[in-house]
Amino acid sequence: MRTPLVIGNWKMNGTLASAPALASGVRVAAAQFAGVETAVCPPFLHLAAVHAAVADGPVALGVQNICDFAPGAYTGEIAAEMLADFGVRFVLVGHSERRALFGDTDARVLAKCRRAHAAGLTTVLCVGETLSERQEGRTETVIAGQIDALLEASDALSLLENLVIAYEPVWAIGTGETATPEQAQAVHHFIRTRLAGLSPVIANAMRVLYGGSVKPGNAAELFGMPDIDGGLIGGAALKAEDFIAICGAARARLASF
Repeated sequence: MRTPLVIGNWKMNGTLASAPALASGVRVAAAQFAGVETAVCPPFLHLAAVHAAVADGPVALGVQNICDFAPGAYTGEIAAEMLADFGVRFVLVGHSERRALFGDTDARVLAKCRRAHAAGLTTVLCVGETLSERQEGRTETVIAGQIDALLEASDALSLLENLVIAYEPVWAIGTGETATPEQAQAVHHFIRTRLAGLSPVIANAMRVLYGGSVKPGNAAELFGMPDIDGGLIGGAALKAEDFIAICGAARARLASF
């Protein structure tokens, strides 16, 4: 049984007061979900406050991005080594917003995966298709290309040792739309099958999260699918009660398999 994982991606939200308050609320409730891993990814500006709020508790600390270079003269960037030193465990890489708005190509995403791996961080590799790509029947082609950028690397087996994949249909992020459980399961199964081409053992052990508008009302049904191992949560992660309810749905998954 793969350990369910629920990660909150706060994106560019929060204040100096609200960020630690939200983290504290999640920390208090997370203790009741034994067997489920939880993490929050605040903006860099609030990392210290959230770190203090979750320290020595069940909630892991994550970040939304890293630099694809080693420490050096890269103004405005944050290195993987700095984050590891700070106690960060998870790092999101290749989120659709980074790909679409900030020029994160597959090559740059691979470089970030390598930097995270070298620093001992767990990489959450985000993949997904746009609405037009889905309508054109190109979902599998697009996702295969994003995954193969890593699978075809000379160090792929090493990188996969400490990796989580998050499927985030771009058309279902922040739109209120969501893939049906069956649609999501089909893509998750495709991802696992793609991984099996390199290593069936890794494919079976790999946690694949769903990241397209997961809410308390649909989390249980999504997490009930055999290849969906948790969620990368956006908007619902900004309300402690919603995020906690989603963690509860992940806990229920343990009892159903």
